[in-house]
Amino acid sequence: MNINVDFEKCGGLVPAIIQDADTKTVLMLGYMNEEALRLTQETGNVTFWSRSRQQLWVKGETSGNFLRLVEIRSDCDNDTLLIKVHPEGPTCHTGADTCWNEENRRNALLFLTELQDFIEKRKAEMPEGSYTTSLFRDGLNRMAQKVGEEALELVIEAVGGTDERMIYEGSDMLYHLIVLLTSKGLRIEQLAEELIERHDPNWHKH
Repeated sequence: MNINVDFEKCGGLVPAIIQDADTKTVLMLGYMNEEALRLTQETGNVTFWSRSRQQLWVKGETSGNFLRLVEIRSDCDNDTLLIKVHPEGPTCHTGADTCWNEENRRNALLFLTELQDFIEKRKAEMPEGSYTTSLFRDGLNRMAQKVGEEALELVIEAVGGTDERMIYEGSDMLYHLIVLLTSKGLRIEQLAEELIERHDPNWHKH
């Protein structure tokens, strides 16, 4: 990762905001010098400069709660880092998930974006043996038909089935809907944006 950072501007140290790459939760704030940044990039383990001990330290070297590097970004002024990680265990020395004592939980709704990213990859690569590949090969009409079939099964479970089966069939319908959207070059986020517009008290049906 080629990161442009102006260490001289901040006296040799820059703040590094640590964010969970999956949940988007901010986990902690640390400081890095050039050596800490280099070691972080080389080892994949987030390394800081301890201002109190005046030395480098690898997060997790004593607790085992490492921060595994995913991505590093520099801000618009090149004097602050955003470091996305996969945390192994709690981040704070107190045992809390974050240094603000917040719970670091994945928002399941964010997975819909990840799922469509995966489906788009399937569409681009079309690997053999993939059910998603078979849907794209069957064409638009078949994909639309599957959405209808799964919607009907969802209705049947809602009226006379169990909550567990309703969730199961609803998941099937949502998956096939995302496949259909992907085939049309559309995104699930566009449906969310439409719902946001409808939530406005001034919204009127088209």
